[in-house]
Amino acid sequence: MTKSSQRKEKRAMQNGVVHAAFPLATKRQLGYNQEQVDSFLSRARATYEGGAPDENPLTADDVRRMAFVVKSGGYSARYVDAAMDRLEEVFFERERRAQVRSEGEDAWWDDTRALLSEVRGRLQRPRGKRFRRRGIFATGYRRAQVDAFLDRVAGMFENRELSLSPAEVRDVVFHSQWRGYDEDQVDALLDGVVELILATR
Repeated sequence: MTKSSQRKEKRAMQNGVVHAAFPLATKRQLGYNQEQVDSFLSRARATYEGGAPDENPLTADDVRRMAFVVKSGGYSARYVDAAMDRLEEVFFERERRAQVRSEGEDAWWDDTRALLSEVRGRLQRPRGKRFRRRGIFATGYRRAQVDAFLDRVAGMFENRELSLSPAEVRDVVFHSQWRGYDEDQVDALLDGVVELILATR
C-alpha cells in the first residue's frame, strides 16, 4: 500500500451524518476493503453524535492515520480519499473548539506556537540531516525528495503568499532508498504540518 493510500479512505460528513455510498474501483484497480471502511465510518458517526464509549472516541489523528486493506472490488480510493480529508478537518475543528472551551484560547495558541517552533526547528536543520537515517541494511524515504518537499513547507511558513493544502501534505509520496530517512520521524513531522495548516486557517 502506498503512503498516500495509508492515510486515506472515503467518507463525508454533512450536518452530522456520515455518508458511505462510494463508487467501486474499476476492474483494473484495487479499492479499499468495504467492510473496513463501513466499520470505521460507523465509529466516526458514533463519535460525532456522542454515542462512542468515552474510552474509545475517534480523533482527527485517528482519521489521518487510518489505513485500509486494498482488494479487488473495494471502494474507489479516489472518492474515499477526498472525503477522508474533509472528515479529518471536521474532527480537528471540533477538538479545537472543545480545547478552547476547557482551557481557554490562550492555552490553545500556546500549544500551536510550541508545535510551530518544533516543526521549524526540524526544517532549519541542514539538508540530508533533518531526520535519523535508517540502518545500513534498511530502506527509508529518499532523502532528496523529503528535503525538497520540506523546503516547500519552510517557504510556506516564511512567505504567506506561498501555500500548501492539508491534502498536499497528506498525499505526498516519497520513494525509498537504502539508509533513507526514518519513515516514522518524517510522518510525525508531516502530521504536525497538517495540524498547523488546519490551526491557522
